[in-house]
Amino acid sequence: MTRPTLATVKHQLSQLVACQSVSSALPSLDQSNRGVIDLLANWLEDLGFRCEILPIEEQSNKANLLATLGQGSGGLVLAGHTDTVPYNAEKWQQDPFQLKEHNECWYGLGATDMKGFFPVALAAAAQFKSEQLTAPLMILATADEESSMCGARALVEQGRPKGRYAVIGEPTSLRPVRAHKGIMMEAIRITGQAGHSSNPSLGRNALEDMHLVLAELLAFRGELQRQYQNPLFEINYPTLNPGYIHGGDNPNRICGHCELHFDLRPLPGMDLVQLRGLIETRLGKLQQASGMAIQFESLFPGVPAYEQAQNSALVAAAEKLTGFNAEAVAFATEAPFLQQLGHETIVMGPGSIDQAHQPNEFIAISQIDPAIHTVTGLIRQFCL
Repeated sequence: MTRPTLATVKHQLSQLVACQSVSSALPSLDQSNRGVIDLLANWLEDLGFRCEILPIEEQSNKANLLATLGQGSGGLVLAGHTDTVPYNAEKWQQDPFQLKEHNECWYGLGATDMKGFFPVALAAAAQFKSEQLTAPLMILATADEESSMCGARALVEQGRPKGRYAVIGEPTSLRPVRAHKGIMMEAIRITGQAGHSSNPSLGRNALEDMHLVLAELLAFRGELQRQYQNPLFEINYPTLNPGYIHGGDNPNRICGHCELHFDLRPLPGMDLVQLRGLIETRLGKLQQASGMAIQFESLFPGVPAYEQAQNSALVAAAEKLTGFNAEAVAFATEAPFLQQLGHETIVMGPGSIDQAHQPNEFIAISQIDPAIHTVTGLIRQFCL
């Protein structure tokens, strides 16, 4: 079969961009992804794929899509997420949902992160017929990667897809990525006792207690950074960032409540459950010694760190096709969830991560043909 033209890719991307699919932890901003899923399912069925729409149990308006061409075990999964982050319309120089071509780029919300990967995957897949394949080709479209990653978590619970190799088409400028850090977002809340500031004995200052907690967290960060390093990463140690703090209501009142949010980005090999356990143990000892009232809570389940071995057949194939050595990145993806399903997994797709989550997001048109060529090469190697 012949490869679709660039005009076809642009047309499909314009429809995907026009289909709003923001995911957010704020219900007022959150939207369904079913429009994107239905578009993709229609196009894939036209190419001979068997399409399954897999509802998300806890999100009635969200779904994953698993489309399969060919029969048998193993095979290649081309994966991407269907949602975008929220946006500030006033910072855009155009309608975020109308694809616009300018300076050899396509502008639109999700054009790079990561709706642009789907027309590339379809253009590569359109060159093959089911009877040519000795292992199945699967295209996977997931829900809510930008918020809870509930789509990927649901797939792990369902135990599918069952392929052997997986490529997640996040924007990496077509450079293969074989590792990324994980992410945890945690909250610590301290309840003190409000009172008149002229007499400290009338209350217990939650801000002062949080000062002790913050010092303990920073000491813990230092220990982690001395214990764990990975030279594959530009920042080769785990990071812990206190990103939000709020407490009290007036300068002349003893602070009765204080809340801190922080993120921790572990390296591959660092377990999220164990890290939370270590933090809880340290806070428990601090609470016992000082008498302060501490509540520790995870803001979301977290994403594990991910690493694919350098000697992986998929890594080798991607390096050969692109001419780039596989590298590591700091941002998190759905890769660890696909690894849990038994896939050799890499992250690689068109567009730059620098454009992700930005006003006036764009994808360079010059990335499209090389991306189709690369994905086509992977299909030939792992499905024929």
